[in-house]
Amino acid sequence: MLSKQYSHRLPIDYDLDIIRRRAAARGKLWDDTKGLVFKAFVLQEANKNGAAGNLYASVYLWNDAAEAADFVSGDRFRNVIRSFGRPSVELWLPLDARSGPAQQAKSLYRENIPFKDSANVAALRAEECERNRQLAHLPDTVAVVTAVDLSTWHLVRLHLSSQEIDATHPGDAYEVLYLARPELSGLDAAD
Repeated sequence: MLSKQYSHRLPIDYDLDIIRRRAAARGKLWDDTKGLVFKAFVLQEANKNGAAGNLYASVYLWNDAAEAADFVSGDRFRNVIRSFGRPSVELWLPLDARSGPAQQAKSLYRENIPFKDSANVAALRAEECERNRQLAHLPDTVAVVTAVDLSTWHLVRLHLSSQEIDATHPGDAYEVLYLARPELSGLDAAD
């Protein structure tokens, strides 16, 4: 399993309806993608929900790293590059991923949590698995993922929710424009 995100900063006066139409049109093309747990097309809009600027991003959870490599080397990613230029891709190793009872996502929250060199990664993973189990029981949870960024040694927590953005939720908030979820049902659910 692997997770990743790439983002495109957009001008403050950019017509975000273009992005909304793009996500609606292209999102369904991902609904049957082999090896993909989910792809969230997400947006941060300037001066809303704490966003400083406009940002369009794609957040992925892959079951199969080979399928992720096929994407990066294929036509779909070439289309991204043609439209927005080559993005910097953040790549993470999932420690735990679970599905919740909700079906449609409206918001995604991302937390970046650094940890010390002396941290016990096994204990940290166990704590995150328990945290995810609890979150996966919430009626608004679509999915939760905890991953580690091995280049910076910090945790990345993702929480897909069926609720509108809640300003009190920890982390950076994104509006979900489209959620393709071809293999989401294969994730462990809350026990």
